[in-house]
Amino acid sequence: MSEPRSSRVRWHVLVFLAPAVIVYTAVMIFPLFNTLRLALFTEIEQQRVFVGLQNFYTLFGDAIWSEQFWNALGNNFWFFFIHMLVQNPIGILLAAILSHPRLRFAHLYRSAIFIPTILSFVIVGFAWKLILSPIWGIAPSMLDAVGLKSLYAPWLGKEEYALTTLALVSVWQFVGIPMMLIYAALLSIPEEILEAGECDGITGMSAFWKIKLPLILPSIGIISILTFVGNFNAFDLIYAAQGALAGPNFSTDILGTFLYRTFFGFQLQLGDPHMGSAIATAMFVIILIGVCIYLFGIQTRLRRYQF
Repeated sequence: MSEPRSSRVRWHVLVFLAPAVIVYTAVMIFPLFNTLRLALFTEIEQQRVFVGLQNFYTLFGDAIWSEQFWNALGNNFWFFFIHMLVQNPIGILLAAILSHPRLRFAHLYRSAIFIPTILSFVIVGFAWKLILSPIWGIAPSMLDAVGLKSLYAPWLGKEEYALTTLALVSVWQFVGIPMMLIYAALLSIPEEILEAGECDGITGMSAFWKIKLPLILPSIGIISILTFVGNFNAFDLIYAAQGALAGPNFSTDILGTFLYRTFFGFQLQLGDPHMGSAIATAMFVIILIGVCIYLFGIQTRLRRYQF
C-alpha cells in the first residue's frame, strides 16, 4: 500500500505570482486604501487633522456639496442607462448579424465597427465637438443634404441635450466591445444544439430567441456589469468635449468631473484632496454595491436558469 504523498509548498507558483501581486498592490490596493484614509482627515491651518466621517457629512449634508453630488450622480445614472438601452442591444444585434455564416466580408465589418474603440478619448471628444459645432461643423450641412436641417440643434450647447449627445457619442465609440464579446459567445455555441433545434423546426430568428439568446445570457450579464463600472468611472470624454466645468451649467457633470474639480481644483476653485477622497470613496461604494448586486443576485439566477 503506497504512502500518502506529503504536501509540499509549490514555491514556483509563488515566484511567478509575486511580480503581478506586487505591481497590483502598488498601483491599485495601496492607492485605494490611501484614498480611504485621506477621506477621514481634513486640513486646518496647514495641519492634517483627523475628523472621522465629517467629510461625508459635509458631502451629503451641506446644501452646496450635496446639490453638486446628487446632480453628478443622477447624470451618471442617465449616462449608464443610455449605454444599457442603446449600446448593448445594438452590440447584440450586430453580433447576431456578423455571426451569420452566409454574411460576406464579415471580418471587414467587424474591424470597421471596432476601430473607434481604440481611438483616444481626446480625439473622439474634440472630433465630435467639431462635427456638431453650429459654426464650422459638418452636421448641419449633412442634415441639409438629406432635407433634415430643421432637426439640427446645437446639442452640446443645450442643457437638455448635451449629456444624451455625449452618451450617444460614447455608444458610437464603444459599441464594438459588446459586439465582439457577444460574437465570441455566439461562436462558442455547439453546433449540435443548433442542429437539434433545426430538427424541431427552430430556425432563423426563432433559433436566436429560443436557443442562442438563453445560452449567451451570462455574457450579456458580464457586459452589463462592465458597462456599469466603466460608466461610473467615466471622465475622459466629458472632460475632452465640455471641459472640467462640464457645461452648459453642469448639465454634463458626472462623478468623475466632480471629483477632478474637487481634488485638483479648477480656475478659482482650490483643490481639496480630503473632500476629493470622500467623493472617490462614495464612487467606490456605489460601484461595489452594483457589482455585489450582480454577483449575488443576477449572476446566481443566470446560473440557475442555465441549469
